[in-house]
Amino acid sequence: MSGLYIHIPFCKKACHYCDFHFSTQSIYQDRMVSCIINEIEQKKELIHTTETIYFGGGTPSILNPNQLDRIFKKLNEVVDFSRIQECTIESNPDDINKEFLSYLKNTPIDRFSLGVQSFHEDDLVYMNRAHNAKEAQSAIELIQKVGFDKLSIDLIYGMPESDDFKWKENISKVLEFEPDHISAYCLTIEPNTVLDRWIKKGKIPPIPDELGIRQFKLLIQYLENAGYDHYEISNFARSNKRALHNTNYWRGKSYVGIGPSAHSYNPLLAERSWNISNNIKYMNALEGDKLYFEKEVLSINEQFNEFVMINLRTKEGIDIKLMEEKFGTYFLNAFLKELKSIESSLIRQSNNIVYLTTEGKLLSDHIIAQFFVV
Repeated sequence: MSGLYIHIPFCKKACHYCDFHFSTQSIYQDRMVSCIINEIEQKKELIHTTETIYFGGGTPSILNPNQLDRIFKKLNEVVDFSRIQECTIESNPDDINKEFLSYLKNTPIDRFSLGVQSFHEDDLVYMNRAHNAKEAQSAIELIQKVGFDKLSIDLIYGMPESDDFKWKENISKVLEFEPDHISAYCLTIEPNTVLDRWIKKGKIPPIPDELGIRQFKLLIQYLENAGYDHYEISNFARSNKRALHNTNYWRGKSYVGIGPSAHSYNPLLAERSWNISNNIKYMNALEGDKLYFEKEVLSINEQFNEFVMINLRTKEGIDIKLMEEKFGTYFLNAFLKELKSIESSLIRQSNNIVYLTTEGKLLSDHIIAQFFVV
């Protein structure tokens, strides 16, 4: 068992771009924590030897110390903490204060993933973030001052009405803090989000692809010049500071998801499961001892497609010898045949390793899909 993911499905506000599962109805938090604890108990045999713990959401930092204590008390009963290599909590800047950080210092949490997104006030208002630019900077300073060395900062680029100057300022500002990890994502207009509805109503124009492409190149240039390793399409880290939990995802290792909408994966059984993406239904099912998840066994084609997708996203790329060992010559030959049809400026092979170039990373979803076997 490699990873344990705990989904906390609550936020103060709904960001205009977000399509993750969450609720702004905080009245259910205590009840939800009880159900999460119930699910942890049910899956204790699966998570005993976990190596990483990741509190995601939603906004996990919205929970109060008593609620977090209840979860950690249960985890202490079922997890061998001598094996834990990393324990991350996703946080919003407006939740960070001295009291909260002092509390977390006495918990297993040793890593923050801080959702800054931008240091520009107009960007934050546009995204409907709960924090402001001053709080973003203050949160980073407090986290570092209290002594949490493992810090990842999230940024978003390709914003409407953005320009390269503002984006360069965001990159420069985050580099001033010298975090050991930076995650940066191009703004994607997901169906049924506020931004999607605004575009459909003509309130804002569609975001040109060229904006995201240009700012992604600037991101790579600035961060690599600053000594960051571009180890996954959206992730950059200083030496030996990669996110262990997410790296295990990209290596195809097993993980268990707890909480509504959380996913689990067992590579030995080629089995994937996912919890109900509805808070009330999830809680009712846990409280009523009813089924709260669905599962599937991946076909060999689906396993191959997954292997291609997660490996091509990483700096290490695909080891075609390993591909042949796992899937045989049929899949290897199909992969190599498709490889010949893709321009060398986008994807390359060095000995047994196939990897995306910088230009290829700009078209990663399209290129990866070309290798899929149906």
